[in-house]
Amino acid sequence: MVVSIVGIGLLGGSFALAVREKYPKMRFIGVDTSAVNCQLALAKGIVDEILPLAEAIAQSTLVVLATPVNIIIDLLPAVLDLLPPGATVVDLGSTKGLICAVADAHPKRAQFVAAHPMAGTENSGPGAAFKELLTGKNLIICDREKSNPDSLTLTESLFRDVGMRLFYMAPQEHDLHLAYVSHLSHISAFALGLTVLEKEKDEQAIFDMASTGFSSTVRLAKSSPQMWAPIFDQNRINVSDALAAYIEFLQQFKQVIDDQDVTTSLDFMQRANVIRRVLDGIEKR
Repeated sequence: MVVSIVGIGLLGGSFALAVREKYPKMRFIGVDTSAVNCQLALAKGIVDEILPLAEAIAQSTLVVLATPVNIIIDLLPAVLDLLPPGATVVDLGSTKGLICAVADAHPKRAQFVAAHPMAGTENSGPGAAFKELLTGKNLIICDREKSNPDSLTLTESLFRDVGMRLFYMAPQEHDLHLAYVSHLSHISAFALGLTVLEKEKDEQAIFDMASTGFSSTVRLAKSSPQMWAPIFDQNRINVSDALAAYIEFLQQFKQVIDDQDVTTSLDFMQRANVIRRVLDGIEKR
């Protein structure tokens, strides 16, 4: 079996390393516009060789699109055009609505599986990839009924083999939920980082005073802008609604603090503490 990884970054690289661990005889081809990424991927054993896109697809049983979502939109029709009979293409994008719409318009739609591994770190590139990234995490597959049984089974099997839990939903449902549980948290981290940097011009003072609480809260602000800007754009309606709700709570919290209303402040935080049960439940899975 030959697998092509298009976009050899954290997610695509970690997928390749995890699958290679289970199936050492599989051959992995890398496709990337960055010569540095290609060299790193070869040196780290993520892929066996680097080829141009068309050559890689012609040899592939499975093509994995692990680029930023705007590039997936551009690449997907061309990849499907070139895809051999019986081969499968799967994307790993963090948005699904527009990607699925592009796939729906192609005559080879059945050879495509829309997937989103709910895994990542604030780091990017093949140097950040590690084989345990996907283990114990959730994989969301959208519009599974539109994929042919062989393509769906192959995708499900590989992700289960690397230790992922599978869930299924419509792309619109996926994008709505992700706006709140993923996209909003990244925007919050970027905004917090900008706020602190704007107010604290002395970066050494920030470093000296920063606690673990600050570091954990702002950690996501180190994430790749090239990856996240297209995500926010493609999911802009849901992200805007999530931001509006978030801003409303921030404004309420500000008013409570301005009014020295300690009772309401305590109530806000006690209500928010309920999230502990949700997080504890996730960790116990």
